[in-house]
Amino acid sequence: MTGWNWEYEGYAPADERLRESLCTLGNGYFATRGALPECAADDVHYPGTYVAGCYNRLTSEVAGRSVENEDMVNVPNWLPLRFRLPGGPWLTPDSTRVLDHRLTLRPDSGMLERRTRYDLGRERELTVRQQRIVHMADPHLAALRTEFTAAGFAGPLEIEAALDGGVTNAGVPRYRDLDGRHLTHVHTGTAGPDTVWLRCRTRTSDIRIGLAVRLTADAPVTVRHEPPCAIQRLSLDLEPDRTATVDKTVALHTSRDPAISDPLYAAVDRVGRAPGFDALMESHLTAWDQLWRRAALDVAGEAGRILRLHLFHVLQTLSPHTADLDVGVPARGLHGEAYRGHVFWDELFVLPYLNLHFPEVSRALLRYRHRRLEQACTAARESGRKGAMYPWQSGSDGREETQQLHLNPRSGRWLPDHSRLQHHVGSAVAYNVWQYCEASGDLEFLHTKGAETLLQIARFWADSAVYDDDLGRHRIKGVVGPDEYHEAYPDAGTPGLDDNAYTNVTAAWVLTRTLELLAALPEPRRRELVERTGLDGGELELWEDVSRTLHVPFHSGVISQFEGYGDLAELDWDGYRGRYGDIRRLDRILEAEGDSVNRYQASKQADVLMLGYLFSPAELHGLFERLGLRLDDETWRRTVDHYLRRTSHGSTLSGLVHGWVLARARRAEAWKYCQEALQGDIADIQGGTTGEGIHLGAMAGTLDLVQRGLTGLETRGGALWLDPVPLPELSSYGFNLRYQGHWGVQLHLERGRLKISVPSSDATPIDVRLPDRAVRLAPGETGQLDLPD
Repeated sequence: MTGWNWEYEGYAPADERLRESLCTLGNGYFATRGALPECAADDVHYPGTYVAGCYNRLTSEVAGRSVENEDMVNVPNWLPLRFRLPGGPWLTPDSTRVLDHRLTLRPDSGMLERRTRYDLGRERELTVRQQRIVHMADPHLAALRTEFTAAGFAGPLEIEAALDGGVTNAGVPRYRDLDGRHLTHVHTGTAGPDTVWLRCRTRTSDIRIGLAVRLTADAPVTVRHEPPCAIQRLSLDLEPDRTATVDKTVALHTSRDPAISDPLYAAVDRVGRAPGFDALMESHLTAWDQLWRRAALDVAGEAGRILRLHLFHVLQTLSPHTADLDVGVPARGLHGEAYRGHVFWDELFVLPYLNLHFPEVSRALLRYRHRRLEQACTAARESGRKGAMYPWQSGSDGREETQQLHLNPRSGRWLPDHSRLQHHVGSAVAYNVWQYCEASGDLEFLHTKGAETLLQIARFWADSAVYDDDLGRHRIKGVVGPDEYHEAYPDAGTPGLDDNAYTNVTAAWVLTRTLELLAALPEPRRRELVERTGLDGGELELWEDVSRTLHVPFHSGVISQFEGYGDLAELDWDGYRGRYGDIRRLDRILEAEGDSVNRYQASKQADVLMLGYLFSPAELHGLFERLGLRLDDETWRRTVDHYLRRTSHGSTLSGLVHGWVLARARRAEAWKYCQEALQGDIADIQGGTTGEGIHLGAMAGTLDLVQRGLTGLETRGGALWLDPVPLPELSSYGFNLRYQGHWGVQLHLERGRLKISVPSSDATPIDVRLPDRAVRLAPGETGQLDLPD
């Protein structure tokens, strides 16, 4: 790390996939992995390009079964640009001696730069320098500038650039038994002396894709069409120590884009109107400057540099351009093909950050969920339930996209996948609706789409709860919680667990908030909603009852992850660490041994402790009190200790949640887990997974750890609530936020003092609540607040 920059020295084939993910460039509409343009897809390199919301569904034969999967499509590759001496082989770092190689990612400017010096023999050298952007001002453009400098020789250098429509989805080894041929009807053509085009469509979703490339150099360009590629060639006359430049500009459109008639025509027209590389760079830099101002983050040292990288990747996946799209939060960004580009609950870790910087993006992501509310209601109805049952994995149209089988690469066996029973995703959707509206003050959304969404999710939970006469409480049975290690009871013939504490408590929260919202709605709107949904008074009485009587199991003085958890066997943690070292994926280890993690008190990631992530201590205590249960500080401390010792952290989200919870429960150990969250992708601590795509939820979650976790920041009741936690390793930090019409509110905390500046505007004052006082700051005012020890 040098300032904001991330530099990789030397060429290391084993590290290429990781570097390509971390050097991905995007603009919220599409993104391209940081692969070298002269290298084709193979076991080392994977040059993928992904368009937000572009999915295709295929059926494959796996383990004797027909399996249907929907994938985010790897669209035609616009990068290819290779070079060679006449009659010689094409030069790549894998085939030609490399004297030095440096890859530099510049997050401040959204640019990837590479410099490679090739040894051509007989004291001849060729230096290749490239600058790449995926344009942040115009989301349909990208550009690549390549500079060639010869040393020790003069003469021609052959250049070949291409648009490649022969790509497949092949970036994740464990998916390679699945059909990855998503593109069909590939055609190429010429639009001018320096411009070629390619069009194709996806095989089943029938999304039409159009790309056009303009090649600019001080040499004539010839064109050859070799389907599925459009190829442009030229020859540069190199002179020693003089640089020759080739610029490649691409435009990309799909038939999902608004305000176009044909994606190919739009791409050809756009690339024809695009200015040169220097002008493109200027407008691109301006757009990035504006984003960095809106998301200003002031954290010193290594942690600050990592946080800026995380913010960079969040903004490349979910930028203001996303506000115009019908897309959700892809768990692995637009950076690779892991999880098939699906939308999980990861928005739970992403939207709280976006709410206070880019609320228009949050609103668009919530509209993605609302548009699929009807599909969620259909899914609930087909399962015999009322309300809305959102899928654990979502894609194009809101149906359940969770795979039926998953591969254990350790044993080589395909196993049933029951993670679709994670119905708590509905509570995550409801939580995000509520948090967005509290932060933005968007009553129009809350009273319309938000109210409809919450009502149907609350209806699902109330209908899912069954009354147990012996307990005198309601129970929710047959689910899977956030801990995906436990999907069934030991030796059970059917999947599912009863009374997962996280599921039940969050269901109670949804019911409570929805009742509050219905009571607060303007009467005309409430009447419309009741008429539209068939809501009756009996349902509301049931919701009130269920929200107060859902069963939360305990054992040994701690909250049980689910009913019966305390009866499971204890795992020999030291023994397994001694035998295997890294046991993050303990489920795979035990399955390969013929055992099952379902038998043990062992968690993949935070489950019960997620409650401490979502809710402040006061709100969590209040939820348990409403349920008629006592949750004092000592019980919560024991609960944290219990699960801390029994979690393998097989998810990048786990360290984040533990760091967040420990910052308030056991401060001395918090930084260890915060560090793990920060290092998750840059150090690839999950052992090769980052090369398949970054973990967007964990990256956004680290930003929110600083924004809300350490500050105790909450947006509720029309006020900003702050209860900072002094963490010695991060004692000074600051950031900007956007709160209910106030742009650029500045918060800075240093050595027990909190500074809040409200920029000038005609907006109303901001109410700020601290544990021991309340202050009101008008636009143009700055408050200096001493914090209690």
